[in-house]
Amino acid sequence: MANLEMVIDGDGHIFEDYEAIRKHFRYPLNQSNIGRIFGVFPQLDHLHHGLMFNPPDAFGITDGVFTDPGPKGWLEFMDKAGLEAAVLYPTGALGYGRIIDADFAIQACAAYNDWLSEAYVRSDSRFKGMALIPMQEPQAAVEELRRAINELGLVGAMVPSTGLKTHLGAKEYWPIYEEAARLGCALGVHGGAHQDMGMNNLNVFAAIHAVGHPMGIMIGLASLVFNGVFDKFPTLKVGFLEGGAAWLLTALERFSGSYGAFTPFDPRGELIQLKDGESVGDYVTRHIKAGHIRVGIEGDEPSLPFAVKTIGPEAWMFSSDFPHEVNLASVRGEIEELLEMEALTSDEKQAILYSNSQEFYTVTPA
Repeated sequence: MANLEMVIDGDGHIFEDYEAIRKHFRYPLNQSNIGRIFGVFPQLDHLHHGLMFNPPDAFGITDGVFTDPGPKGWLEFMDKAGLEAAVLYPTGALGYGRIIDADFAIQACAAYNDWLSEAYVRSDSRFKGMALIPMQEPQAAVEELRRAINELGLVGAMVPSTGLKTHLGAKEYWPIYEEAARLGCALGVHGGAHQDMGMNNLNVFAAIHAVGHPMGIMIGLASLVFNGVFDKFPTLKVGFLEGGAAWLLTALERFSGSYGAFTPFDPRGELIQLKDGESVGDYVTRHIKAGHIRVGIEGDEPSLPFAVKTIGPEAWMFSSDFPHEVNLASVRGEIEELLEMEALTSDEKQAILYSNSQEFYTVTPA
């Protein structure tokens, strides 16, 4: 029988302490006011400014007062939620791809990584940090990824789904994927910044949030797959986070049909390389089963059992999203809901709640 008492959170979030991050800027920026007025990272977009209500205690707000849970609050949450480890992604820095000054991106990413390692990762072994790497300057991103893994103890790097100057499969990013594959670390494509996705004038944020997260990561998957990135770097591991389960079913269906109808001319052999008789959906599923592609889910997706039976249990990683649109009760409810899904076997539940994240992020069991 699978041990269903152990859960790894494949996608949690921290709130950035901007003053603490600024202290990690290199001289002379650490002596300046840069990042003090507007924050270290640009706003995610203009779309998050709307009238809305969140669940109680979501985003660290209780009775109208914001409280950053910080490492102590995170550990209390993990104990109460039954989490053995948590992989930590940013909040404000989800939009770091929008930084237009490459030198500032280099400084901001390095300072964030130093702070994350110091404040969380080195304070408790249950915290697993995801670095920021300056995709604006790929060679600097390679160097920062290497430093984050080898010196700071982080387990991978976040890649923004929007904001960069070109698509994720572009050649200029290939050195980053080569280094990630060499290091054996994870890359996580994460949504959150929704500007310039065709919704710039959409007036209800719930609709923006519903469409933006899965659409952003679907575009990222399409770019990486159709440009053959997984062929060029066969040990690369990339996760696609906070879009639920159903978008992947849509992607596999649409990728296969569109490739058949519009098969690309590829005289240099630089695009996706299918095996004989293989569809693009089969190709993605093959890389999922090989451990190269993972998808974050939160346990409340009605399509999850069908997706598991269709694609396999290897694809999915449980994610709390704490402390964003959730609270302790909702996270525990999502875990219990997943455990009670009669259509899933105990081994499938263990894969989703624990072993997929353990393997993807190379988490050492406690």
